[in-house]
Amino acid sequence: MTNYPNIAVDVVLFSYFEKALNVLLIQRNIAPFIGQYALPGVFLKEDEMADNAALRALKDETNVQIAYLEQLYTITDLHRDPRQRIISISYFGLVNQNDFTLSDGNEDASFVEWVNVNEIPTRLAFDHGEILEMALTRLRTKVQYEPIGFELLPEWFTLTELYDMYRIILQKEFDRRNFTRKVMSYGLIKKTEHKTGGHVGRKGQLYEFDLERYTELAKTGVYFEI
Repeated sequence: MTNYPNIAVDVVLFSYFEKALNVLLIQRNIAPFIGQYALPGVFLKEDEMADNAALRALKDETNVQIAYLEQLYTITDLHRDPRQRIISISYFGLVNQNDFTLSDGNEDASFVEWVNVNEIPTRLAFDHGEILEMALTRLRTKVQYEPIGFELLPEWFTLTELYDMYRIILQKEFDRRNFTRKVMSYGLIKKTEHKTGGHVGRKGQLYEFDLERYTELAKTGVYFEI
């Protein structure tokens, strides 16, 4: 009888909070790599679609449920897991971390936390460091031609918050006035009736993402170049 490889599903989940890009990590509570940081993940069930397994991994290990999730890459390296041949289908997603209370951990994870991508431990379990780098590359590329970054922001946001988020994700400085003019020209954000708190005369305008407008433009193609 042929022994087929097991299939795992691993998820890179990003959030943006207090001017930092974060990734959701667990600390493993079981061997191998016990005590090391890792991405949330599960083994694929016999009767389960990979997309559903990715959502299950987040819900069961971290208590996070999200809407935006896409398949990243399938990793087939022969020795990526010391136990046996295991193929990984990796995903990446975006979420506003304020929308969830993280799990305290379970039998597989001693705890769960958001970690600044610039402060990641030098060695993640398995090949999860390489998977994270692939996800960062995908995010930094895709955020420039499709407005997925709005998934990281609260429902209402200022133009300064939007500018800072793109600057931090892309790790580069660019002219703020040109950025604002370009973003407004796409018609993808609109003013709300709300403003930030603060002293009279210093309140900032709050905006929101115009999903209806984006859906309309997406039919003919959108290049959200920053």
